[in-house]
Amino acid sequence: MAKKSALGRGLGALIDNSEEVTKKASQPAAAINEIEISKIEVNPWQPRTKFDQERLEELSQSIKQIGIVQPLTLRKIDEDKYQLIAGERRFRASQLAGLTAVPAYVRTADDDIMLEMALVENIQREDLDPIEVAISYQRLIEECNLTQENMADRVGKKRSTVANYLRLLKLPAEVQLGLVEKRITMGHARAIISVEDPHQQIAIYERTIREELSVRKVEEAVRLLSAGVEEKSPKKKAEENPEYDDLKAQLSDFFKTKIQFTRSDKGNGKITIPFSDDEQLMQIISILDKNKA
Repeated sequence: MAKKSALGRGLGALIDNSEEVTKKASQPAAAINEIEISKIEVNPWQPRTKFDQERLEELSQSIKQIGIVQPLTLRKIDEDKYQLIAGERRFRASQLAGLTAVPAYVRTADDDIMLEMALVENIQREDLDPIEVAISYQRLIEECNLTQENMADRVGKKRSTVANYLRLLKLPAEVQLGLVEKRITMGHARAIISVEDPHQQIAIYERTIREELSVRKVEEAVRLLSAGVEEKSPKKKAEENPEYDDLKAQLSDFFKTKIQFTRSDKGNGKITIPFSDDEQLMQIISILDKNKA
């Protein structure tokens, strides 16, 4: 089996036979039961690592008004003890709402089935960030002993989609965190990962944040980097020309302020005359008035 990634290491047991998993997972659930919250413990294989407190509060208020619409799914692990298979958000919100019991399906599932069911159930959610999805995919492959093809079938995704998510786990931690915090998009990340050097990946990520680059701009930067072409802004090109340096110096001396001068290869550009206060502005206006034709 392939070596596990650091992000998905050491969680759960391996499933030895995927056909047996399918057979067990297809067993029908029992009738809905009212289970005391105090007898329920969370799923230790829960892929979700964080819960939005504001959204939990909103769900809690909804539960207070209309109750739990979709029952939780539990397994019985002792005479008076149950473990969550699916529905941890509903469980947490029910606790916030002050409920003492919740409706639930109670089914038979061993640890291996628990892991796969929890992973698949969470992958189907729309509010997971890309890294959470990628980690869940990685765990399904490694801990449930599945190939990418089999895993893609289980979650109803194309193999190429799964592969794109898995590649995100190769990004440096800084870039992964930016994706989690929505500072960049999946499109940005996919462009950045095309660069092999981690240091260059971080540099492009930081530039993306600093300059608020679009996905298309990042893709262009990556393409130029791969081709060995150094990007130069019009301002830099102008400043590298000694003739423009002399012109800037003359204008700066004439107006008694540091002139900003930029010019592109096409010939267009601009001259900026900065001033620090009203007095300096009046001096510039006076100079212009004196030199009118």
